[in-house]
Amino acid sequence: MSLPLAGASGLPTAEPFSLTFQITGLGVAVPPRVAHQTEAAELSPRFCDADSRQARMLKMLYRKSRVETRHTVAIRGDHGPLEDRIPYYPLATGPEDRGPTTAQRMGWYEQEAPPLALEASRAALDQAGWSPEDITHLVTVSCTGFFAPGIDALLIEQLGLQRSVHRTHVGFMGCHGALNGLRAASAYGANPHARVLVCAVELCSLHFAYGWDPEMLVANTLFADGAAAMVGRGASGAGEWRVEANGTLLMPASEEAMSWRIGDHGFRMTLSPLVPERIRSHLAAWLIEWLGEQGLKLEEVASWAVHPGGPRILDAVEEALELPDGALAVSRDILRTHGNMSSPTVLFILERMRREGAGRPCVALAFGPGLVVEAALLV
Repeated sequence: MSLPLAGASGLPTAEPFSLTFQITGLGVAVPPRVAHQTEAAELSPRFCDADSRQARMLKMLYRKSRVETRHTVAIRGDHGPLEDRIPYYPLATGPEDRGPTTAQRMGWYEQEAPPLALEASRAALDQAGWSPEDITHLVTVSCTGFFAPGIDALLIEQLGLQRSVHRTHVGFMGCHGALNGLRAASAYGANPHARVLVCAVELCSLHFAYGWDPEMLVANTLFADGAAAMVGRGASGAGEWRVEANGTLLMPASEEAMSWRIGDHGFRMTLSPLVPERIRSHLAAWLIEWLGEQGLKLEEVASWAVHPGGPRILDAVEEALELPDGALAVSRDILRTHGNMSSPTVLFILERMRREGAGRPCVALAFGPGLVVEAALLV
Protein backbone atom coordinates (compact mmCIF):
# COMPACT_ATOMS: atom_id res chain seq x y z
CA MET A 1 0.00 0.00 0.00
CA SER A 2 1.44 3.41 -0.96
CA LEU A 3 0.69 6.55 0.96
CA PRO A 4 -0.50 9.72 -0.82
CA LEU A 5 2.20 12.31 -1.43
CA ALA A 6 2.07 15.91 -0.30
CA GLY A 7 2.16 18.28 -3.26
CA ALA A 8 3.95 21.63 -3.34
CA SER A 9 0.78 23.11 -1.84
CA GLY A 10 0.88 20.61 1.03
CA LEU A 11 -2.22 18.80 -0.28
CA PRO A 12 -2.00 15.08 -0.95
CA THR A 13 -1.77 13.75 -4.49
CA ALA A 14 -2.57 10.31 -5.78
CA GLU A 15 0.78 9.80 -7.53
CA PRO A 16 2.75 6.64 -6.63
CA PHE A 17 6.42 6.62 -5.64
CA SER A 18 7.49 5.65 -9.16
CA LEU A 19 9.49 8.66 -10.34
CA THR A 20 13.25 9.09 -10.40
CA PHE A 21 14.98 12.46 -10.00
CA GLN A 22 15.78 14.00 -13.38
CA ILE A 23 18.63 16.54 -13.50
CA THR A 24 17.56 19.41 -15.74
CA GLY A 25 20.36 21.88 -15.01
CA LEU A 26 23.82 22.04 -13.44
CA GLY A 27 25.85 25.15 -12.66
CA VAL A 28 29.25 25.77 -11.10
CA ALA A 29 31.08 28.84 -9.77
CA VAL A 30 34.55 29.60 -8.42
CA PRO A 31 36.21 32.72 -7.01
CA PRO A 32 38.02 34.77 -9.67
CA ARG A 33 41.52 34.49 -8.14
CA VAL A 34 43.72 31.43 -8.58
CA ALA A 35 46.43 30.14 -6.26
CA HIS A 36 49.21 28.35 -8.11
CA GLN A 37 50.51 25.39 -6.15
CA THR A 38 54.17 26.18 -6.74
CA GLU A 39 53.72 29.70 -5.34
CA ALA A 40 51.75 28.41 -2.35
CA ALA A 41 54.46 25.84 -1.63
CA GLU A 42 57.13 28.54 -1.56
CA LEU A 43 55.12 30.65 0.88
CA SER A 44 53.87 27.86 3.14
CA PRO A 45 56.96 27.62 5.44
CA ARG A 46 56.41 31.21 6.55
CA PHE A 47 53.12 30.25 8.23
CA CYS A 48 54.59 27.51 10.39
CA ASP A 49 58.06 28.77 11.30
CA ALA A 50 59.58 25.89 9.33
CA ASP A 51 63.30 25.18 9.31
CA SER A 52 65.07 24.21 6.10
CA ARG A 53 64.32 20.50 6.47
CA GLN A 54 60.63 21.16 7.15
CA ALA A 55 60.49 23.56 4.21
CA ARG A 56 61.71 20.78 1.91
CA MET A 57 59.06 18.45 3.34
CA LEU A 58 56.37 21.04 2.66
CA LYS A 59 57.41 21.40 -0.97
CA MET A 60 57.19 17.63 -1.33
CA LEU A 61 53.69 17.61 0.22
CA TYR A 62 52.47 20.26 -2.20
CA ARG A 63 53.97 18.39 -5.15
CA LYS A 64 52.44 15.06 -4.11
CA SER A 65 48.97 16.62 -3.86
CA ARG A 66 48.68 16.49 -7.69
CA VAL A 67 47.05 19.94 -7.49
CA GLU A 68 48.31 22.63 -9.84
CA THR A 69 45.81 25.46 -9.32
CA ARG A 70 43.05 26.28 -6.83
CA HIS A 71 40.47 29.05 -6.69
CA THR A 72 40.24 30.92 -3.39
CA VAL A 73 38.46 33.91 -1.88
CA ALA A 74 41.59 34.66 0.15
CA ILE A 75 43.52 36.26 -2.73
CA ARG A 76 43.09 39.88 -3.79
CA GLY A 77 44.52 41.35 -6.98
CA ASP A 78 46.37 39.78 -9.87
CA HIS A 79 49.88 41.16 -9.55
CA GLY A 80 52.65 41.21 -6.99
CA PRO A 81 53.97 38.66 -4.47
CA LEU A 82 51.39 36.27 -3.10
CA GLU A 83 52.05 37.32 0.51
CA ASP A 84 50.93 40.87 -0.38
CA ARG A 85 47.65 39.66 -1.89
CA ILE A 86 46.25 37.55 0.97
CA PRO A 87 44.90 40.11 3.48
CA TYR A 88 43.08 37.43 5.49
CA TYR A 89 46.37 35.68 6.25
CA PRO A 90 49.30 37.80 7.43
CA LEU A 91 52.53 35.84 7.75
CA ALA A 92 53.08 34.15 11.12
CA THR A 93 54.74 36.30 13.77
CA GLY A 94 56.26 33.25 15.49
CA PRO A 95 55.80 29.52 16.19
CA GLU A 96 52.81 30.13 18.50
CA ASP A 97 50.85 32.21 15.98
CA ARG A 98 47.75 30.27 14.88
CA GLY A 99 46.31 32.91 12.58
CA PRO A 100 42.83 34.45 12.46
CA THR A 101 40.17 33.42 14.94
CA THR A 102 37.20 31.28 14.02
CA ALA A 103 34.93 34.30 14.53
CA GLN A 104 36.92 36.23 11.93
CA ARG A 105 36.79 33.33 9.50
CA MET A 106 33.01 32.98 9.93
CA GLY A 107 32.63 36.68 9.18
CA TRP A 108 34.50 36.18 5.93
CA TYR A 109 32.35 33.15 5.11
CA GLU A 110 29.17 35.20 5.55
CA GLN A 111 30.57 37.81 3.19
CA GLU A 112 32.11 35.56 0.53
CA ALA A 113 29.88 32.46 0.28
CA PRO A 114 26.55 33.97 -0.89
CA PRO A 115 27.81 35.43 -4.21
CA LEU A 116 29.21 32.03 -5.25
CA ALA A 117 26.00 30.23 -4.25
CA LEU A 118 23.97 32.75 -6.27
CA GLU A 119 26.18 32.44 -9.34
CA ALA A 120 26.02 28.64 -9.39
CA SER A 121 22.25 28.59 -8.76
CA ARG A 122 21.54 31.08 -11.53
CA ALA A 123 23.66 29.02 -13.93
CA ALA A 124 21.72 25.83 -13.07
CA LEU A 125 18.36 27.56 -13.51
CA ASP A 126 19.43 29.12 -16.81
CA GLN A 127 20.56 25.77 -18.17
CA ALA A 128 17.23 24.21 -17.22
CA GLY A 129 15.27 27.14 -18.64
CA TRP A 130 13.49 27.58 -15.32
CA SER A 131 12.67 30.77 -13.44
CA PRO A 132 13.35 31.09 -9.70
CA GLU A 133 9.60 31.10 -9.06
CA ASP A 134 9.40 27.53 -10.38
CA ILE A 135 11.38 26.16 -7.41
CA THR A 136 9.27 24.48 -4.73
CA HIS A 137 12.07 22.89 -2.66
CA LEU A 138 15.52 24.23 -1.78
CA VAL A 139 18.38 22.09 -0.43
CA THR A 140 21.55 23.88 0.69
CA VAL A 141 24.81 22.13 1.56
CA SER A 142 27.84 23.51 3.40
CA CYS A 143 30.31 22.47 6.07
CA THR A 144 32.81 25.36 6.07
CA GLY A 145 30.73 28.12 7.61
CA PHE A 146 27.82 29.00 9.86
CA PHE A 147 25.54 32.01 10.09
CA ALA A 148 21.80 32.56 10.39
CA PRO A 149 19.69 33.52 8.55
CA GLY A 150 21.83 31.39 6.28
CA ILE A 151 22.54 30.68 2.62
CA ASP A 152 19.00 29.37 2.15
CA ALA A 153 17.38 32.63 3.27
CA LEU A 154 19.77 34.67 1.14
CA LEU A 155 18.98 32.58 -1.93
CA ILE A 156 15.27 33.16 -1.36
CA GLU A 157 15.82 36.91 -1.09
CA GLN A 158 18.47 37.47 -3.75
CA LEU A 159 17.58 34.77 -6.27
CA GLY A 160 13.89 35.58 -6.05
CA LEU A 161 12.58 32.20 -4.90
CA GLN A 162 9.08 31.85 -3.54
CA ARG A 163 8.92 32.80 0.13
CA SER A 164 7.00 29.57 0.75
CA VAL A 165 9.75 27.37 -0.69
CA HIS A 166 10.45 24.25 1.41
CA ARG A 167 13.98 24.46 2.85
CA THR A 168 16.42 21.77 3.95
CA HIS A 169 20.03 22.38 4.98
CA VAL A 170 22.72 19.66 4.96
CA GLY A 171 25.41 20.94 7.28
CA PHE A 172 28.85 19.83 8.48
CA MET A 173 28.81 16.50 6.65
CA GLY A 174 32.03 17.13 4.75
CA CYS A 175 32.98 16.10 1.23
CA HIS A 176 29.99 13.80 0.65
CA GLY A 177 27.44 16.49 1.63
CA ALA A 178 26.25 17.13 -1.93
CA LEU A 179 25.26 13.47 -2.33
CA ASN A 180 23.28 13.73 0.91
CA GLY A 181 21.63 16.81 -0.58
CA LEU A 182 20.92 14.87 -3.75
CA ARG A 183 19.27 12.13 -1.69
CA ALA A 184 16.92 14.73 -0.16
CA ALA A 185 16.21 16.15 -3.62
CA SER A 186 15.43 12.68 -4.93
CA ALA A 187 12.91 12.16 -2.15
CA TYR A 188 11.23 15.46 -2.98
CA GLY A 189 11.28 14.52 -6.66
CA ALA A 190 8.98 11.58 -5.95
CA ASN A 191 6.26 14.26 -5.99
CA PRO A 192 5.62 15.24 -9.63
CA HIS A 193 4.80 18.81 -8.57
CA ALA A 194 8.21 19.37 -6.95
CA ARG A 195 10.91 21.47 -8.61
CA VAL A 196 14.09 21.22 -6.56
CA LEU A 197 17.24 23.35 -6.34
CA VAL A 198 20.30 21.88 -4.62
CA CYS A 199 23.16 24.30 -3.91
CA ALA A 200 26.48 23.34 -2.31
CA VAL A 201 29.00 26.05 -1.42
CA GLU A 202 32.29 25.70 0.46
CA LEU A 203 35.10 28.09 1.34
CA CYS A 204 37.71 25.63 2.53
CA SER A 205 40.52 28.18 2.20
CA LEU A 206 39.05 30.06 5.17
CA HIS A 207 40.38 27.24 7.35
CA PHE A 208 43.99 27.56 6.27
CA ALA A 209 46.02 26.40 9.29
CA TYR A 210 49.11 28.01 10.78
CA GLY A 211 51.73 26.06 12.72
CA TRP A 212 53.40 22.68 12.26
CA ASP A 213 50.49 20.24 12.38
CA PRO A 214 51.05 17.38 9.89
CA GLU A 215 47.38 16.56 9.36
CA MET A 216 46.41 20.18 8.78
CA LEU A 217 49.45 20.73 6.57
CA VAL A 218 48.11 18.04 4.23
CA ALA A 219 44.71 19.78 4.22
CA ASN A 220 46.44 23.07 3.36
CA THR A 221 47.81 21.49 0.16
CA LEU A 222 44.45 20.18 -1.09
CA PHE A 223 41.46 22.31 -0.20
CA ALA A 224 39.91 25.11 -2.25
CA ASP A 225 36.71 27.12 -2.75
CA GLY A 226 33.73 26.69 -5.04
CA ALA A 227 29.98 26.31 -5.42
CA ALA A 228 27.81 24.03 -7.52
CA ALA A 229 24.05 23.84 -8.01
CA MET A 230 21.64 21.38 -9.54
CA VAL A 231 17.96 21.68 -10.42
CA GLY A 232 15.65 18.80 -11.15
CA ARG A 233 12.26 17.16 -10.84
CA GLY A 234 10.63 13.78 -10.73
CA ALA A 235 10.48 12.03 -14.10
CA SER A 236 10.28 8.58 -15.64
CA GLY A 237 11.71 7.07 -18.79
CA ALA A 238 14.91 7.79 -20.72
CA GLY A 239 16.42 11.15 -21.55
CA GLU A 240 18.23 13.48 -19.18
CA TRP A 241 20.49 12.14 -16.44
CA ARG A 242 18.36 10.68 -13.65
CA VAL A 243 19.18 9.63 -10.09
CA GLU A 244 18.03 6.03 -9.91
CA ALA A 245 19.24 5.12 -6.40
CA ASN A 246 21.28 6.32 -3.41
CA GLY A 247 23.45 4.28 -1.05
CA THR A 248 25.59 4.80 2.04
CA LEU A 249 28.03 2.87 4.21
CA LEU A 250 29.54 3.81 7.57
CA MET A 251 32.80 1.86 7.46
CA PRO A 252 33.70 -0.10 10.61
CA ALA A 253 36.58 0.92 12.90
CA SER A 254 37.11 4.18 11.06
CA GLU A 255 35.91 6.89 13.45
CA GLU A 256 39.27 8.64 13.59
CA ALA A 257 40.19 8.14 9.94
CA MET A 258 38.51 11.40 8.94
CA SER A 259 37.04 14.10 11.17
CA TRP A 260 36.11 17.78 11.03
CA ARG A 261 35.96 19.76 14.28
CA ILE A 262 35.58 23.41 15.22
CA GLY A 263 38.67 24.97 16.77
CA ASP A 264 39.57 28.44 18.00
CA HIS A 265 41.44 29.24 14.78
CA GLY A 266 39.27 27.64 12.13
CA PHE A 267 37.91 24.14 11.64
CA ARG A 268 40.36 21.28 12.08
CA MET A 269 40.41 18.52 9.49
CA THR A 270 41.82 15.13 10.46
CA LEU A 271 42.72 13.06 7.41
CA SER A 272 44.45 9.88 8.52
CA PRO A 273 46.86 7.94 6.28
CA LEU A 274 44.53 5.00 7.03
CA VAL A 275 41.76 6.37 4.77
CA PRO A 276 43.02 4.67 1.56
CA GLU A 277 43.44 1.37 3.42
CA ARG A 278 39.88 1.55 4.77
CA ILE A 279 38.59 2.18 1.25
CA ARG A 280 40.52 -0.78 -0.11
CA SER A 281 39.17 -2.99 2.69
CA HIS A 282 35.49 -2.08 2.64
CA LEU A 283 34.40 -0.35 -0.57
CA ALA A 284 34.24 -3.15 -3.14
CA ALA A 285 32.17 -5.72 -1.21
CA TRP A 286 29.58 -3.15 -0.21
CA LEU A 287 29.38 -1.50 -3.64
CA ILE A 288 29.02 -4.80 -5.48
CA GLU A 289 26.14 -5.77 -3.17
CA TRP A 290 24.47 -2.35 -3.52
CA LEU A 291 24.76 -2.37 -7.32
CA GLY A 292 23.34 -5.88 -7.33
CA GLU A 293 20.26 -4.57 -5.56
CA GLN A 294 19.85 -2.16 -8.50
CA GLY A 295 20.21 -5.02 -11.00
CA LEU A 296 23.75 -4.05 -12.05
CA LYS A 297 27.18 -5.64 -12.03
CA LEU A 298 30.29 -3.60 -11.31
CA GLU A 299 31.59 -4.06 -14.86
CA GLU A 300 28.31 -2.68 -16.26
CA VAL A 301 28.99 0.79 -14.81
CA ALA A 302 29.93 2.97 -17.79
CA SER A 303 31.42 5.97 -15.94
CA TRP A 304 32.57 7.02 -12.48
CA ALA A 305 32.29 10.40 -10.74
CA VAL A 306 34.51 9.94 -7.67
CA HIS A 307 35.18 12.82 -5.30
CA PRO A 308 38.95 13.50 -5.34
CA GLY A 309 39.64 13.76 -1.63
CA GLY A 310 43.30 13.42 -2.62
CA PRO A 311 45.34 11.41 -5.12
CA ARG A 312 45.75 8.46 -2.75
CA ILE A 313 41.98 8.21 -2.30
CA LEU A 314 41.49 8.04 -6.07
CA ASP A 315 44.25 5.43 -6.29
CA ALA A 316 42.54 3.38 -3.56
CA VAL A 317 39.17 3.47 -5.35
CA GLU A 318 40.78 2.40 -8.63
CA GLU A 319 42.56 -0.49 -6.91
CA ALA A 320 39.60 -1.60 -4.80
CA LEU A 321 37.23 -1.69 -7.78
CA GLU A 322 39.87 -2.78 -10.32
CA LEU A 323 38.85 0.06 -12.63
CA PRO A 324 40.41 0.38 -16.09
CA ASP A 325 43.01 3.05 -16.82
CA GLY A 326 41.41 6.45 -17.30
CA ALA A 327 38.17 5.61 -15.48
CA LEU A 328 38.77 8.47 -13.03
CA ALA A 329 40.30 10.90 -15.53
CA VAL A 330 37.71 13.63 -14.90
CA SER A 331 38.09 13.33 -11.12
CA ARG A 332 41.87 13.62 -11.44
CA ASP A 333 41.59 16.62 -13.75
CA ILE A 334 39.22 18.46 -11.41
CA LEU A 335 41.67 17.80 -8.57
CA ARG A 336 44.52 19.15 -10.70
CA THR A 337 42.77 22.35 -11.77
CA HIS A 338 40.45 23.07 -8.81
CA GLY A 339 41.74 21.13 -5.79
CA ASN A 340 39.36 19.59 -3.27
CA MET A 341 36.41 21.98 -2.84
CA SER A 342 34.70 19.60 -0.40
CA SER A 343 30.97 19.07 -1.09
CA PRO A 344 30.60 20.85 -4.48
CA THR A 345 33.47 18.89 -6.05
CA VAL A 346 31.48 15.81 -7.08
CA LEU A 347 28.94 18.12 -8.76
CA PHE A 348 31.78 19.77 -10.71
CA ILE A 349 32.71 16.29 -11.92
CA LEU A 350 29.11 15.43 -12.83
CA GLU A 351 28.66 18.77 -14.59
CA ARG A 352 31.64 18.06 -16.86
CA MET A 353 30.69 14.43 -17.47
CA ARG A 354 27.12 15.35 -18.33
CA ARG A 355 28.29 18.16 -20.62
CA GLU A 356 30.74 15.84 -22.40
CA GLY A 357 28.21 13.03 -22.77
CA ALA A 358 29.82 10.44 -20.51
CA GLY A 359 28.39 6.95 -20.62
CA ARG A 360 25.65 5.75 -18.32
CA PRO A 361 24.95 4.19 -15.90
CA CYS A 362 27.25 6.42 -13.87
CA VAL A 363 28.14 5.93 -10.22
CA ALA A 364 29.04 8.96 -8.09
CA LEU A 365 31.04 8.31 -4.91
CA ALA A 366 32.22 10.64 -2.15
CA PHE A 367 33.86 10.04 1.22
CA GLY A 368 33.45 12.00 4.42
CA PRO A 369 33.84 11.94 8.19
CA GLY A 370 32.84 8.66 9.71
CA LEU A 371 34.47 7.20 7.53
CA VAL A 372 31.37 7.20 5.32
CA VAL A 373 30.97 6.54 1.60
CA GLU A 374 27.93 8.00 -0.14
CA ALA A 375 26.87 6.78 -3.56
CA ALA A 376 24.41 7.78 -6.26
CA LEU A 377 23.46 5.79 -9.34
CA LEU A 378 22.68 7.94 -12.37
CA VAL A 379 21.13 6.50 -15.52
